[in-house]
Amino acid sequence: MKPSLREVIFEFQQIGRAVKVSAIDTDSMVEVSIVGAPGVGEETLKRTALRKLEYVLARGRKA
Repeated sequence: MKPSLREVIFEFQQIGRAVKVSAIDTDSMVEVSIVGAPGVGEETLKRTALRKLEYVLARGRKA
């Protein structure tokens, strides 16, 4: 994964037995969310949310 020069805010919210992770790009204010198992660890959840955010931002540039 390429290192990102963007500032990204991560928010974690426990929902039952799952964790909702939101990633917000501070430049564009684009927000994405994922839901995952808490057992996979915070870094894995952050990486997954960041990959989704990068995908959504890249898709928006192509449009």
